[in-house]
Amino acid sequence: MKVDLNSDLGEAFSIYKMGMDDEILQFVSSANVACGFHAGDPCVMAKTLELAKKYGVCIGAHPSYPDLLGFGRRNMYISFEEAKNYILYQLGALYAFAKANKMKISHLKLHGAFYNMANFDENLSLALCESIAEFDDNIIIMGLSGSLMGEIAKKKGLRYANEVFADRAYNDDVTLVSRKLAGAVIEDEDEAIERVVAMIKDHKTTSINGKEIDLEVDSICVHGDNVKALNFVKRIRKTLEQEGIKICPLEELV
Repeated sequence: MKVDLNSDLGEAFSIYKMGMDDEILQFVSSANVACGFHAGDPCVMAKTLELAKKYGVCIGAHPSYPDLLGFGRRNMYISFEEAKNYILYQLGALYAFAKANKMKISHLKLHGAFYNMANFDENLSLALCESIAEFDDNIIIMGLSGSLMGEIAKKKGLRYANEVFADRAYNDDVTLVSRKLAGAVIEDEDEAIERVVAMIKDHKTTSINGKEIDLEVDSICVHGDNVKALNFVKRIRKTLEQEGIKICPLEELV
């Protein structure tokens, strides 16, 4: 059994520190790097790639709606052309730093509201797939297991990685429970880790309503924006390795 561990990184901005990138990068296999629309800036992007290269971590673009004030978590209703161009613009920004560091962009994972909306919005999913196909069709698209985004990516002949979340609750339809609702974030580390192991071994989890739901798992998202989260990442990695589950980059899986 193999799985990728990913984390959303490079989300600082100018003099404002966000996250524990240096520490988290020592335990994950993939880094989703903010591209400036919800967080990050040129200096932060450069530093994040420098650290990812140091620790041998694969990098991916983490594009967002243009929403710095809302950290990319507010829904926006945009056209197909806007969605496609926003993604290409942010891909291009990360590509410049990747090329300068002799690295490649292995995957792309949308951020926040863009990610959530694209899971059920055909236009957004199509815009994402077209932008990848035109830019570099070797880039792996990362998104929710069983999502519309995944269906469209596969129809277009693109590589798709099914992502699950260690510390988030699921609805019956395999979407994530809104952060505005109680129980959306699983606070108990033991419960979260137990759920992750079951997701990988049994391809199942339990929704917030108690329903058993099916999942495909290629990558696990772990958050790293505080000391508690760092300990959580360490525990997840150690537990998975003890269970005989190898941590590896997406390219070995998809």
